[in-house]
Amino acid sequence: MRFQTPLVPARLIRRYKRFLADIRLEDGREVTAHCANPGSMMGLQEPGMKIWVEPNDDPKKKLKFGWRLVDHENGHFTGVDTSLPNRALRAAIMAGEVPELAAYETVRPEQKYGTNSRIDFLLQQPGLPDAYVEIKSVTLSRQTGLAEFPDSVTARGTKHVGELAGMARLGHRAILFYLIQRTDCTAMSLARDIDPAYADAFGTARDAGVEVLAYDTRITPQEIRVGAPVPVT
Repeated sequence: MRFQTPLVPARLIRRYKRFLADIRLEDGREVTAHCANPGSMMGLQEPGMKIWVEPNDDPKKKLKFGWRLVDHENGHFTGVDTSLPNRALRAAIMAGEVPELAAYETVRPEQKYGTNSRIDFLLQQPGLPDAYVEIKSVTLSRQTGLAEFPDSVTARGTKHVGELAGMARLGHRAILFYLIQRTDCTAMSLARDIDPAYADAFGTARDAGVEVLAYDTRITPQEIRVGAPVPVT
């Protein structure tokens, strides 16, 4: 999935109120950018970090830049926009690039299910059980090469895991899909110390038959693509 508008480099001044970030563009201008990430962004919001932002000229948008990437300046990137994994995974599924989901031709986003919930994707194919796919964006890494989820307490995420367990018990395919938005990680684990309730719900869901998939990504300032599967340790 290519970015709609070419990204431009900047330096982070500060992130605040979760969804706002003051940045300095290469021409010296200081502007406020939208940060599409409700998490803690642990390790990804230090002042002075090199970042990449997407400009827009939409008159309906007050903020003219959206923060998309952290550039670790060692050849690796982290995607911080939590809306991008859905777009990238949908493109990968439609292109048959996720073997575990390649048999499904119908991809329905944001379908109601469970108790006042919406599933990221409902996959359907005649002759196959419906597949309910919940996507999680993974950006935390506190140990070299290891990605972790979540980066903050997520009651909403715990609820979604429970809903998926319910669908599995009804005989549907239920899939937790972790997309690691970092190019420097080769494995994933749960951050139990950050949210033990989520880790407990994850274990219950797996016992109920929920499938767990984790894939890495290929990220550049031009695009983000779903990569290859990685182990969940």
